[in-house]
Amino acid sequence: MEIPVYLFTGFLGSGKTKFIQDALEGEDFNEGEETLLLVCEEGELEYDPEKFYGGGSNVHIHVVDDEEDLTKEYLADLIEKTASERVIVEYNGMWGLDSFYNSMPDGWMVYQEMTFIEAPTFLMYNQNMRQQVYDKLKTAELVVFNRCVRNDDFSDWQLSVHKICRVANRKSQIIYEFAEDDIIMDDIQDPLPYDMNAPVIDIGEDMFAEWYRDINENQDNYDGKEIRVKGRAVIDRVPPGTFIFGRHVMTCCVQDIQFAGLLCKWEGSTADWKNGEWVKIRATVKVEYTPVYEEEGPVLYCKAVGKVPPADPEVATF
Repeated sequence: MEIPVYLFTGFLGSGKTKFIQDALEGEDFNEGEETLLLVCEEGELEYDPEKFYGGGSNVHIHVVDDEEDLTKEYLADLIEKTASERVIVEYNGMWGLDSFYNSMPDGWMVYQEMTFIEAPTFLMYNQNMRQQVYDKLKTAELVVFNRCVRNDDFSDWQLSVHKICRVANRKSQIIYEFAEDDIIMDDIQDPLPYDMNAPVIDIGEDMFAEWYRDINENQDNYDGKEIRVKGRAVIDRVPPGTFIFGRHVMTCCVQDIQFAGLLCKWEGSTADWKNGEWVKIRATVKVEYTPVYEEEGPVLYCKAVGKVPPADPEVATF
């Protein structure tokens, strides 16, 4: 049986409880389905089930005190005991989202993930707890900044938080709420830092992270395009006539540095290369199936490859 999950994340005091309370008071979101409400963080505001639409008898509230309690067995048992048809989760802002995703029983499907952020404290949280902030933004479909203030600094503040959100997640919608009926949508455009219409698209050293993310998210836009870009060549344990081209990328902080690479096909010799050699390639992108990806993806057919000095800095960032 498929169990829809509505996941609400954000730090303490960000407005999660109020939003869920208001939603369950409405007929549109609460049509009488047996609902398991998992409360993983208790703030000053408490739920008032009597105000839920229909009196609240269909909503089963369970408090989860410890992150370690999130297990598949525990959650499956709660569903069985309450005979719930769906799950609403008010998640603890200090817990990693992977703890919840890894503990979801078979059949649980996240239908919607929303992150709530108290606007006046966001930049401070991001500066002091960047990893936790990134964790809540990376998979959210909707990010709600509430308690926003209209003043002379709002445009600069909005641009700063927009950039932070976009580094974590290119596809989320962003809303700024000033009052209950006073909201605006984020409409800041994010142009790519290179010319997609150039005969050869030059990817600067400081553009690699943005390019790598975009070519994976919008691979069809690059099909047939010719690119020129610098990176490292991994030649260990790859099929003959190929190498993996990429760079180490830091998305949020040092702890999340990972090698981001794509498959290259190259008829030239790599016999005198060292593993991880810095090279600059000129290649045509073809979107095709390859066993290396086990799915369709961008493959770089190299026309020219030359050794070059390392990028500065060697780790790419957004």
